[in-house]
Amino acid sequence: MSERRPRVDEDEPDVATATRPRTARKLQKPKLYKVLLHNDDYTTMEFVVLVLMGVFHRSETDAVQIMLHVHKNGVGVAGVYTREVAETRVVQVEGLAQRHEFPLRCSMEEA
Repeated sequence: MSERRPRVDEDEPDVATATRPRTARKLQKPKLYKVLLHNDDYTTMEFVVLVLMGVFHRSETDAVQIMLHVHKNGVGVAGVYTREVAETRVVQVEGLAQRHEFPLRCSMEEA
């Protein structure tokens, strides 16, 4: 067997290449946004629980607790997400509420 030698291009001069050391770039974490559900007098508690379970993937126990918090305090946090995910969840909630003819309001604010 013949020993393989590294290929050398004859067109290139025999010069060592100097490289700059990589500077460590620190990536910023994305801003987070709270998705808020707002209480109203017409949306049923059962529907809010279904929304929390379906859109926000909450357990039934967590969904009931959040729904009761919204009912008692007027507003409650359904979840905390990056901006794009929060926007998507708001649109999903508004779409479901509209299809089921409920005036449920959903908004987002910076966490």
